[in-house]
Amino acid sequence: MQQISDNTTSQGDDFVLLGYVDLDGVIRGKYATVEKFASWRKKGGAFCSVLLGWDSRDALYANEHTGWHTGYHDDPVRVVPGEGRPMPGDGRHFHLIEYDDGPGAAICPRRLTGRVCDAAVEMGYTAKAGFEYEFFVFRETPASALAKGYRNLETLNPTTGGYSILRTAVEDEFFSGMMMLARQMRTPLEAIHPEAGEGAMEFAFTPSGAMEAADRAAIYKCFSKAWGQRRGLTLCYMAKPLNGLPGNGGHTHISLWQDGRAAFFDPNARHQLSQTALHYIGGQLKYMPELLAMYAPTINSFTRLAPGFWAPTGASWGTDNRTCSLRVVGDSEKSLRVELRPPAADANPYLVMAAALASGLQGIREKLDPGPALVGNGYATEAAPERQFPNSLAAAAARLRGSKMAREWFGDRFVEHFATTREAEVAAQRAWVSDWELHRYFEMI
Repeated sequence: MQQISDNTTSQGDDFVLLGYVDLDGVIRGKYATVEKFASWRKKGGAFCSVLLGWDSRDALYANEHTGWHTGYHDDPVRVVPGEGRPMPGDGRHFHLIEYDDGPGAAICPRRLTGRVCDAAVEMGYTAKAGFEYEFFVFRETPASALAKGYRNLETLNPTTGGYSILRTAVEDEFFSGMMMLARQMRTPLEAIHPEAGEGAMEFAFTPSGAMEAADRAAIYKCFSKAWGQRRGLTLCYMAKPLNGLPGNGGHTHISLWQDGRAAFFDPNARHQLSQTALHYIGGQLKYMPELLAMYAPTINSFTRLAPGFWAPTGASWGTDNRTCSLRVVGDSEKSLRVELRPPAADANPYLVMAAALASGLQGIREKLDPGPALVGNGYATEAAPERQFPNSLAAAAARLRGSKMAREWFGDRFVEHFATTREAEVAAQRAWVSDWELHRYFEMI
């Protein structure tokens, strides 16, 4: 057993893997010796600022923080305290890093979540949370999918089979392997099951503190993809990879606690919802359209937000109603929570957590009334104009840039920078000729 530092030890570690979760939710990092790791743990380290200046495909975009105008300087980073996560295979450890105090910290997703969690504590609350993710599994490698032009891909299952025990029994190595991977990496899952659709799956994490929940989501998404690829499978978390089927949600369950008691629970109130819970819901509803770029961060995200595909189309709330963007679920002090349904599986879990928690806390500050719960089919009820979602990533980025609430909670530097990243995503897509355009216009126009 080797001593690392600060009473942290890792069995079998001759080197460790360090990773930073970027704005797109991609983990980037490097292997380092235990000596280098100990130094970073004690004094901090540095990483090239390009991590805050390129997109998910390593394309540079113009921004104020970094670029050719700064020489792509180094930013100070620090190791997140803790014993790390044992990785599959040799058991070496993975450790998260985040930006240390300085300009990069204002843009760092994990630091953003930390600031919102600190604000919750200042208001007297702690948050418990859990993410659940839908995803598709393909019997393809990234190379084979690319060679096919991402067409006619073979899914894990040839036909649909939502909740099918037959599917689970046949593919036991996959399902039990995913559960064991989560246990090994200390990112435990409550459950995993087949969803409706060829190759469609869903899992849910066990609840934890808000920051830990986001950590688990970011880490497990990355390492589950690696685990799959080592077995000739591709796990796809993009919002909607297949036409004609529902997309992949990244639903987020949150409850607030105060002095060891559930702040949302009132056994004598309608729906057992306290005034705090109603104000929290009111805040999430009011600011959801302004923060949608943090829940739906890609061009593809907006293909999922369509009627009849298990994703909301406007800000609404209801009790155990999956056609709403906020679903109140649970019937006890321990279980009562608010499920946020707009986020896609492609969203950065830290940004989702920060936006969800901040908007709810702002609702508590403003004592906002959410109005009556929606009953019935939410798709058949048109949202009020102020609760309608932006209909594109470009529109969502503009709403975020103009949001006073976002600037007050997240800071001008984050809002400007993240809006710029989404505008760069839009610009990249607009310059690309899609298959849809070729099929529609090539011959007849």
